[in-house]
Amino acid sequence: MSLRIISNHPFAALSLLLQITRKQNTSVSTFTFPNSNAREPSDLPERTHLVPADKVTTSTPSSGKSLPVDQYRVSDVVSANKVIMNHIRAGDLDSALCVFKNMTIRTTITWNSILGWYSRTPGKLKEARQLFDHIPQPDVVSFNTMLACYFRNSDIETARIFFNRMPVKDPASWNTMISGLSQNGKMDEAREFFLVMPEKNSVSWSAMISGYVEAGYLDLAVELFQQAPVKSVIAWTAMITGFMRSGKIASAKELFAEMPVRNLVTWNAMIAGYVENSESEDGLNLFRRMINEGIKPNPSTICSVLLGCSNLSALQLGKQVHQLIHKSPLYLHTTVGTSLLSMYCKCGDLEDAMKLFTEIPRKDVVSWNAMISGYAHHGFGEKAIQLFDVMNGQGIKPDWITFVAVLSACNHAGLVDLGIQYFNSMETCYGIEAKQDHYTCMVDLLGRAGLLDKAVDLIKEMPYSAHSAIFGTLLGACRIHKNLELAEFAAKNLLHLDPTNAAGYVQLANAYAGMKKWDHVARVRQLMKDFKVVKTPGYSWIEVGSEVHEFRSGDRVHPKLVSIHEKLDELERRIKLAGYVPDLDSALHDVGEEQKELILSRHSEKLAIAFGLMITPSGTQIRVFKNLRICGDCHNATKYISEIEGREIIVRDTMRFHHFRNGRCSCGDYW
Repeated sequence: MSLRIISNHPFAALSLLLQITRKQNTSVSTFTFPNSNAREPSDLPERTHLVPADKVTTSTPSSGKSLPVDQYRVSDVVSANKVIMNHIRAGDLDSALCVFKNMTIRTTITWNSILGWYSRTPGKLKEARQLFDHIPQPDVVSFNTMLACYFRNSDIETARIFFNRMPVKDPASWNTMISGLSQNGKMDEAREFFLVMPEKNSVSWSAMISGYVEAGYLDLAVELFQQAPVKSVIAWTAMITGFMRSGKIASAKELFAEMPVRNLVTWNAMIAGYVENSESEDGLNLFRRMINEGIKPNPSTICSVLLGCSNLSALQLGKQVHQLIHKSPLYLHTTVGTSLLSMYCKCGDLEDAMKLFTEIPRKDVVSWNAMISGYAHHGFGEKAIQLFDVMNGQGIKPDWITFVAVLSACNHAGLVDLGIQYFNSMETCYGIEAKQDHYTCMVDLLGRAGLLDKAVDLIKEMPYSAHSAIFGTLLGACRIHKNLELAEFAAKNLLHLDPTNAAGYVQLANAYAGMKKWDHVARVRQLMKDFKVVKTPGYSWIEVGSEVHEFRSGDRVHPKLVSIHEKLDELERRIKLAGYVPDLDSALHDVGEEQKELILSRHSEKLAIAFGLMITPSGTQIRVFKNLRICGDCHNATKYISEIEGREIIVRDTMRFHHFRNGRCSCGDYW
């Protein structure tokens, strides 16, 4: 029979609080038990039965007999248990232990409450075991909690021994074993326990299905899901996650439609899955449906949605999400705030990003990284470095991602010596080992500065095998500086690692084209055909109001194309009068100069800029996004357009943002 509060006498709770108050001058961070040579799992006594969890025990006198318990003491211990649980839920173990130490009567529930905290806290295995060994009458909950603690601390072997010695095992015991093995990647062993467990329930099936999904065994997860007599929402959601991770979007969508019951985690799995599979628009549409159905988002939802907005460069929608959460508790969540400022940075609104950064009440290292990276990719390297110095001054310890942002800032600003200094200080001053991403930044920094030999030396000195991105970066630098020998070296290594890398072929062809070696260009293009490598078509887009307008080079489908061409012709006449000369080297085709100039004049970013100038109020900022690098001619032309139109034009390409204002670009023509 469960223990009930027989009396709600106020003096019981008051007495307890007075006891706690008297002890407040002593700080308790770890409860110390008498030395009793804590037993190993193999030393567990052979118990034929377990005492019920509501069994009341008292401090044991020297005679070894328990004290009688009156109604007021029972009321007191129940009240104390509630106080302990409230402290633990609030994460205040010191206060919970104060109450625990001052209790003259403790139930098994009391001990289990403290044990549960230790079990859920990483690195507290020793303390948990010490506490468990002092529980006078442990019940099955005590044993299951201790078993879970072993798994959370990755002590799998001891967990096996402990499980085998448990005097009584309920379904939760078996499920703890299966879940623990699954979470530690031991799916074969988990399956063995699953097959022999005497009574399976929905938790058992869900644990196995989730385990297979996390281990990457989707086929086995599907097989088990189909066999499951009862499918919990956890199992359904795990399958959706598995399908999304495998790129099987249609299967995930079908499963989502069939689900009898969905929870917030299910919606999050679908939205995140769409975004991660480059289907951000579908993810955002599903988010709208979720809100319309009255389901409240959590931080995970918002982070996925904002990432989707970033992928689509959908600033207006991102602002709507900002308004949605502005008056909710989510707004104070550090992760949500960081996702918001990251969205503003990636959508080209650096001013609002910085404003938001100053408003985040509790900034973590991720928040600082996002803002430093934002400055770097917008070309404001000096501001990024200044912010890094402020971060150091406030005692925020940088991580490896911080240094990717810092090295990128040096790269985008052409701060070669400073970049080398930071790279060399990573391990000596901060204890951070350089990763491949750091080496890629350095190769780009050196290569773009024309120090190609040093870039090659750095690649050879790397403690890792160079990945394709490093050779792609080197190849791009060789094209800029027209070093065909090293370009061929970089391309050879790049295409050896990734034979289907379209960018590698295109960069090499462009390098040959820049040197007017058209026969070599033709040979590279033939190789692309032979290997069935398709070049990604270039396109640009601009968001006006709530609509996104997309343009391709030589576009023939936009409804306002005639007006756009007229605007482009007008702009070309005006910028030529201002000194613009077409950069025919940017037209990488073996055709006449007049044809090259026509091709250049119809590049996608120019079409988008002309449309933006036509459709937006005079003096307002224009943001254009491009899926490839901006070409040299478009870069030069946009500088002139910004001057004659009196507009700030922001162009984001695959590498960075270019802020064009008064005839200048934030990259200083370095990019």
